[in-house]
Amino acid sequence: MKPLKRKPYNHALDALYEDLVALQRWIVARGQRVVVIFEGRDAAGKGGVINTLLAPLNARQVRSVALPRPTDREATQWYFQRYVAHLPAAGELVLFDRSWYNRAGVEHVMGFCTPAQYRRFLTACPVFEKMLVDDGIILVKYWLAVDQERQEERFAERASDPLKRWKISPIDLKARELYAAYGQARDAMIAATHHEWAPWFVVDFNDQRQGRLDLIAHLLRHLPERAPPDKPLRLPRLRGAPGREQLADSQRWINARD
Repeated sequence: MKPLKRKPYNHALDALYEDLVALQRWIVARGQRVVVIFEGRDAAGKGGVINTLLAPLNARQVRSVALPRPTDREATQWYFQRYVAHLPAAGELVLFDRSWYNRAGVEHVMGFCTPAQYRRFLTACPVFEKMLVDDGIILVKYWLAVDQERQEERFAERASDPLKRWKISPIDLKARELYAAYGQARDAMIAATHHEWAPWFVVDFNDQRQGRLDLIAHLLRHLPERAPPDKPLRLPRLRGAPGREQLADSQRWINARD
């Protein structure tokens, strides 16, 4: 199947953006708390779809969370503790670029946690998520699926582009050798944590543009309620002549031609 062209992609995205803005208005108006988790292999497209979701929304009511590796102090805390601090308040949408599922994926495959910690996570995670949902948080979990051939193409693109090279870490390079192991970890994770109160949804991201459209459309269907229609806003006429931005010191202005 040929990749989706930019023009039809942008046209479809514009239509989805109207519904995304309405969705945010519903979240704010109803005081909803919504968490969306994005998991997947390296270079699957998590950051891209999150940026696409953020683009039309009011930054005051939506946050993207991408936590670095835990500090020495955080490593001694209850595992879920540092994630709890980033959960939404009323009227907020939080997008996790990776989440507590690090323990079921990279930490397990790369040996950054013990087998006992891994097993404990798979047992505790459904209980933790049930607590969130029972408290009224709407939790949506996506796995972004990408084949190894497509993943390699994206790694090669990043390696050759100075503006994207920062996206490749030493862990990413090691993960290239462990494609099958990550697949096994994914299957075990979904089997242990897929429940009616917090199901997993898998999205084909071999074509990133089509994957973004499919994911956003699904999210809109999954949260079907909307706020009342937005009323047109009429600006009152200005009194007097329009003002100009004037500074006493003209030297402070910059010019691209300087």
